[in-house]
Amino acid sequence: MPIRTASLALAGSLVLASVVLVPPSYGISDQTQAPAAPASTPVALKPVGVVKAISGNVITLATDAGPTINVVVQNSARLVRISPGQKDLKDAAPIQLQNVQVGDRILARGKPSDDGKSVEASSIVLMKESDVAAKQERDQEDWQKRGVGGLVSKVDPASGTITVAAPVIGDAKPVTIHVSKSTIIRRYSPDSVKFDDAKPATIDQVNVGDQLRARGVRSADGTELAADEVVSGAFRNVAGLVISTDAASSTVTVMDLASKKPLTLRVTADSQLHKLPPMVAQRIASRLRGGSPDGANPGSGGGPSANTGQSAPERTAGGARPGGSPDFQQMLKRMPAVTIADLQKGDAVMIVTTQGSATTQPTAITLLSGVEPILSASPNSNRAAMLLSPWNLGGGADAAAGANQ
Repeated sequence: MPIRTASLALAGSLVLASVVLVPPSYGISDQTQAPAAPASTPVALKPVGVVKAISGNVITLATDAGPTINVVVQNSARLVRISPGQKDLKDAAPIQLQNVQVGDRILARGKPSDDGKSVEASSIVLMKESDVAAKQERDQEDWQKRGVGGLVSKVDPASGTITVAAPVIGDAKPVTIHVSKSTIIRRYSPDSVKFDDAKPATIDQVNVGDQLRARGVRSADGTELAADEVVSGAFRNVAGLVISTDAASSTVTVMDLASKKPLTLRVTADSQLHKLPPMVAQRIASRLRGGSPDGANPGSGGGPSANTGQSAPERTAGGARPGGSPDFQQMLKRMPAVTIADLQKGDAVMIVTTQGSATTQPTAITLLSGVEPILSASPNSNRAAMLLSPWNLGGGADAAAGANQ
């Protein structure tokens, strides 16, 4: 179906909500309590990061702060192993240097060299890569089973409630999230979707239009949730036409149909770029118009996933899949991935980006092309606003994890 620029311009105000987050580091940070060093050892540095190489008693560490440094393990150094989420060393197990492997996370404590490129470690706290992976998998399952998410439609700090709007496709209802004093609340920084960059927050910092994910105990009908944990953020949503691409600088410039101004976005290794096949886009567009090309009633749960070759999943009373994610998110993961080079001038795209700042360009989180029929289907409404909602926590395109640190 040909696309009219006027229709797309009206659709430019549509709000998308699909954020794929990098998994957290699960426990070891510069706030982790390291073993006490001997009183005679001057301590001035506590680098933390991922082990990249080991040679003798020298560990090459890619630090979370960015630089790579050499950790020289002293003969008298104390080495211990902790589990993901462990906040102190009460149950830490003593280990030997040979227990440290590439991919593990460590926190070293010791005296830095004069040039700052190495540290003489008097103590090391280790977290095994396999332990982190197992924790991520467990948390992923928990977020799926006990999680809800989407766009915030109402916030009432006085009553400690947050309302998340219902998704566009499906029979789900709005969900009221109850926040208590014990609820862990985090908020993403304006230019990051990494869990490690999320800071402690309060319900007052959550705003209407934010993207939010929560996990906890649901009511029997799925319309309420007592939250154990909440993470939210304000992300920019753009519907536009591709003006140009630059693979060398990893940027895409689009004409924002809402502001009618060009916008240049960074594309990183964490950015998710997909394209909807024409038949899938048409089916979604039909659903947005209230039709049902597959013969199912609108909102029955058949949805766009029917075109992926998999049967529509059973839905809970709240309209969500038993795994916690709506059909469209599951379908999106199976859509063909594209690169910057695949995008052509004039392509219609829907994009979720970071806010960016005065000194940094916004970063594309999710970019979806092949969306012309969808944008034309509801140019005068925001029914498409939650197509990509709720967004997912986790690595890659998987839903995920939010382990407490």
